[in-house]
Amino acid sequence: MIEGVAYGKVNLGLRVGRLRPDGFHPVAGIFQSIDVADELTLSSANEDSISSAAGRPVVDGLDNLAFRAAAAVRTEARSAQPLAITLDKRIPTAAGLGGGSADAAGALALAGRHFAVAAVALAELAPQLGSDVPFCLAGGTARVGGRGEDVQSMPALGGFALAVVVPPFEIATPAAFRRWDEMDEPSGLRMPQAALPPQLRPEGDLVNDLYPAAASIAAGLDDWRADLERSWGRHVMLSGSGPSLYAFFLDIEEAASAVDDVPSGARFAEACDLSPVGWRIDE
Repeated sequence: MIEGVAYGKVNLGLRVGRLRPDGFHPVAGIFQSIDVADELTLSSANEDSISSAAGRPVVDGLDNLAFRAAAAVRTEARSAQPLAITLDKRIPTAAGLGGGSADAAGALALAGRHFAVAAVALAELAPQLGSDVPFCLAGGTARVGGRGEDVQSMPALGGFALAVVVPPFEIATPAAFRRWDEMDEPSGLRMPQAALPPQLRPEGDLVNDLYPAAASIAAGLDDWRADLERSWGRHVMLSGSGPSLYAFFLDIEEAASAVDDVPSGARFAEACDLSPVGWRIDE
């Protein structure tokens, strides 16, 4: 059995381009792994299975993205060996924190170790599984472009922590992009350069173009953001298609203090450190 950890991510801004003929939108932004993580195990078995750590079924069963990732590696290895995966989720779902993509990246890594498949082959499989999977496989800090397959690693960020809050509703990423198209491609929520940690200020203002679409789908999103801004006394930004909201703090202690003031009802509220990696295999 191989055990590992798959880290979530925050989009530090997300610019979106017009829908391409292939059905995808070009995106651009800085993505950052955070220390909120799911745990996975992978082992040989008598038949294929995926379950929660408590033995319960997981969403989509064998069509779950994590199992599909492991199965893709198995095909690459020209093996028919059945696999058993357990998935202990902590990254909120449908939240803009890349939980499903992180699980897929973690499963790629674990299956790659299990079947002795090279890292370059895993990187080629990643974009076939989802737009965020290439970043989650690379991890750390990266500039992301294309439909998500263009991942350029950057020097690690540091000197700040994040408070991340997920309001009590979900936003499906495809729905957010469709609504953005329907709204004639509006420019999004902006966090001014002066409000950013020093390492990020050379990037200029952070912008998330999907914010108007996300706020249109989830009527309470704007109220949650405004309430957090009043409580925390700083700008609050949307991660990806949301509804996750985040703000920058000096350190993990300051972020934790801010989280203590989050209203009840949030699906998730946590102080988060930055992670230098997207996944880890526990030897």
